Amino acid sequence: TATLMTFLVYFLLASGDLFKRKLVRMSGNQLSKRKVTVQMIDQIGDRVAKSMLHLLLASTVVGVATFGLLTAFEVQYASLWGLAAGVLNCVPYVGPAVVAAGLMLAGILQFGNVATAAMIAGISLFVTTLEGFLFTPIVFGRSVSLNPVAIFVSFLFWGWMWGVAGMLLALPLLMIVKTVAESVEDLA
Repeated sequence: TATLMTFLVYFLLASGDLFKRKLVRMSGNQLSKRKVTVQMIDQIGDRVAKSMLHLLLASTVVGVATFGLLTAFEVQYASLWGLAAGVLNCVPYVGPAVVAAGLMLAGILQFGNVATAAMIAGISLFVTTLEGFLFTPIVFGRSVSLNPVAIFVSFLFWGWMWGVAGMLLALPLLMIVKTVAESVEDLA
């Protein structure tokens, strides 16, 4: 799946603005319809770029915070765990659970105590929870208003369709659908 997604992204990027020109041509002969189509395509690009920037920023915050807290508790390989927490934060729901489970196992192996291991695993869940409940709504919620139920259903649907790759693409695809729906009068 990752290989197929890589090739798809490569060919889409290699085609340049071919699809944009074709969409504009398909929108009709009237200049007003073509103008709306161009504005919609530009708005989609802006919104998807904002969502990707937010995802990068949120993952960086999660990775650095996880690293800092794990270092304070003297967990071995805290930098590697911080990197894993940041990267896997991009995979909604599943990524933080994988990091917490890994930290639980690592905590048991390092400290030999289930209570300490649970506390260490809880640290990563605490950081991702703070990011999900405070950072994301404040930073991302102001720029794009999306219904939380729609986001969750989008993650479920695209996760079912394409697995982890679908979960990574769920938010940008939802942004595209929202932008199209706002731009087309019949879909508003």
